[in-house]
Amino acid sequence: MPTERITFAGHDGNQLAARLDLPDGPVLSTALFAHCFTCSKDIPAARRIAARLAAMGIAVLRFDFTGLGHSGGEFANTTFTSNVDDLIAAAHYLDGRNMAPTLLIGHSLGGAAVLRARADIPSVKAVVTLGAPADPSHVAHHFQDALPQIQQDGEAEVTLGGRPFRIGKAFVDDISTAALTPAITDLRAALLILHAPRDDTVSIDNASDIFLAAKHPKSFVTLDDADHLITRTKDAEYAADVIAAWVSRYVKLCPPAPPPGAPEGVVRVTEADPNGFLQDIQSGPRHHTVADEPVSYGGTDQGMSPYGFVSSGLGACTSMTIRMYARRKQWPLTAVSVDVCHDKVHAQDAGLAGEGKVDKFRRKIRLDGPLSQEQRSKLLEIADKCPVHRTLEGSAHITTELVPSA
Repeated sequence: MPTERITFAGHDGNQLAARLDLPDGPVLSTALFAHCFTCSKDIPAARRIAARLAAMGIAVLRFDFTGLGHSGGEFANTTFTSNVDDLIAAAHYLDGRNMAPTLLIGHSLGGAAVLRARADIPSVKAVVTLGAPADPSHVAHHFQDALPQIQQDGEAEVTLGGRPFRIGKAFVDDISTAALTPAITDLRAALLILHAPRDDTVSIDNASDIFLAAKHPKSFVTLDDADHLITRTKDAEYAADVIAAWVSRYVKLCPPAPPPGAPEGVVRVTEADPNGFLQDIQSGPRHHTVADEPVSYGGTDQGMSPYGFVSSGLGACTSMTIRMYARRKQWPLTAVSVDVCHDKVHAQDAGLAGEGKVDKFRRKIRLDGPLSQEQRSKLLEIADKCPVHRTLEGSAHITTELVPSA
């Protein structure tokens, strides 16, 4: 996916560093991502969710809050309210590019921020939270021992995630009064809550409180044994898949007409894991799957192999072709199933002239229903007329061109 490195003015004028992850094709909608407390826009979960949404045509802006990551300003001078104002500034930036956000996604304290910011971003139709606290003051437990010094001296240095940060009194005072319940009750957007029951940073009770305060449409999905930062690849992948499936119900994604000569549009395959073989496969904004290789071949076995997809195409086309013919003839076919196996065999073993190996597909077709033997024989003959069968047995022509990188 192409990515733009951009900056925009935050709540106090400091430049905030951001990445705008764009689809390879047209932008069908835009999402705004808010990272967790003292984190950054580049945590693995944010990158994976952005990649998944970009694959289905949704651009994603993820940025560092003031004083964090590569953004300007002093973190000690920020508050929860200033984070919310940074989010609103990000939305204004996108609006200026005719990309007003329709989706807000927030992780941990960022989740609380998107719930509060929604009222000031009217273009938003849906909100997603991941491990979000129901009360922003919850984050104070990270630096509980430093609270007396903060109250006395106005700020104190604390260690969070192995890094030093200066927490100011204004931040502590702000989170202590930043009640979220009114904002959640009046959200006026679809809400998806993702939370891990074993989250020992923000307990599952917070998800329950957010869910009970919100009005429908609202959904809650467990992240099982994921940690708070969603650091494991499989957990980030699951969260991305859930968000992608859910958002298409509430955010309108209208793709342009497909290009001439491609009536079904373009199937786009994008690398999802540069350290393995996982691939995002997107056909339009609504149809997504993943391809992978087995663990024994260096993959993570999260999806079918490329040859598995070829076999599934043959099986699906065979079943559809049989059903279409039986329906037209009004024959009593009640069900069809097709098993397909693929292998590389020597040409001579396959009964073909020549040397070397060729691809061999073996189909086993099951036809249920009170069909006569003549009808079964005819349907077996029809199976060989399915378009994918003809393509595989014929000679396809593939053209390839190199597209300049972004």
